[in-house]
Amino acid sequence: MKVLANDGISKSGILALEKGGFEVITTKVAQEQVANYINENNVSVILVRSATKVRKDIIDACPGIKIIGRGGVGMDNIDVDYAKSKGIHVINTPASSSESVAELVFAHLLSGVRFLHDSNRNMPLEGDTKFDNLKKAYANGTELRGKTLGIVGIGRIGQATAKMALGLGMKVIAADSFIPQVDIKVEFFDGQSITTTVVPQSLESLFQEADFITLHVPAQNGYIVTEKEFATMKDGVGIVNCARGGVINEVDLINALDSGKVAFAGLDVFENEPTPATQLLMHPNISLTPHIGAATGEAQDRIGTELASQIISLLS
Repeated sequence: MKVLANDGISKSGILALEKGGFEVITTKVAQEQVANYINENNVSVILVRSATKVRKDIIDACPGIKIIGRGGVGMDNIDVDYAKSKGIHVINTPASSSESVAELVFAHLLSGVRFLHDSNRNMPLEGDTKFDNLKKAYANGTELRGKTLGIVGIGRIGQATAKMALGLGMKVIAADSFIPQVDIKVEFFDGQSITTTVVPQSLESLFQEADFITLHVPAQNGYIVTEKEFATMKDGVGIVNCARGGVINEVDLINALDSGKVAFAGLDVFENEPTPATQLLMHPNISLTPHIGAATGEAQDRIGTELASQIISLLS
């Protein structure tokens, strides 16, 4: 059987699939040509990340598809229910990239509280002529330790983020409509661990209490954070979104940054990908990455081998 990994797959995933008797195709097929390519090459499994969309049109046009796989967590680029109604297996890898995303959250948080995103822009330009001015400009940093991190969505990635926050000495609060409470186990290099329980609270109270906010929710029909929510937050709050574009109203975010209500934002995802708004890209108080939350070698290895394991289990 043939597997089309249209958005790529790790070498370990390819090897595992080949060992299981599958032929893996890593040719990047344009979105409008995906259906034709699947049919012409008798592809049984299509694997995607966030770029390729597998909607009703492709599902209807490709009766030979047996599995649609998403390398990652969110499956908003796949018509999951429709695929299942046609007898197609839909799989993903919810646990494989949690730590990678959580680490990126803290890269943005640390960048924001110590102005790294802005100093890294200005030091190459003015570091040799205005060193003292820059030193003064970036001298009022903030420590994360002792501050309150509000996690919106305490699923796998939210829990991985909570572990790192606890390790840094932060207080963790959470809001989640589906999880009544969760035990967070922080494991250390020598085998020791500590466990603490987080009981989610209302979203409104989280916005009021948190010094920093990080979002870990799937794609929404509407915004979670708008002008109204920003108004309830602490002055000087920091906010990070490594989940999905469209969760934060970006126009309202710019206004909140300009007014000082929000001290900084960290964004890995955007409403208009792959062409984010220029106002976001040029803002001095936004730390930016191009949707790379799961893009570590370790995460991609885990994703590839987990997808391979599921495919082999289903089709062997």
